[in-house]
Amino acid sequence: MLREADKYTYRVMWSDEDNEFIGLCAEFPGLSWLAASPEEALKGIRSTVRKCVKDLTHTGEPVPQAITTKKYSGKFMVRVPPEVHRQLAVKAAEEGVSLNRVISSKLAQ
Repeated sequence: MLREADKYTYRVMWSDEDNEFIGLCAEFPGLSWLAASPEEALKGIRSTVRKCVKDLTHTGEPVPQAITTKKYSGKFMVRVPPEVHRQLAVKAAEEGVSLNRVISSKLAQ
């Protein structure tokens, strides 16, 4: 059975500082779990997030929406120095494509 907390974005990585694996959840940046193995770190952070979601729900506080379930428009504003804008516009013209296509391609790399 898939729980809401299972839809969150989890990451496990090595922590040199702690000399253990650390489990993290992107939607709950204040939570972490340290363990001797990556599997234990993932299990620990998932359990911690489930408890946190339960507590937030119980107290009526907002529960973060999973990044994977959010709807994105595909639009966002980015400010760049004028010279970068010029270089990208030249590249787009040379390739015969839109500026948007050049930037999308670079972001996807």
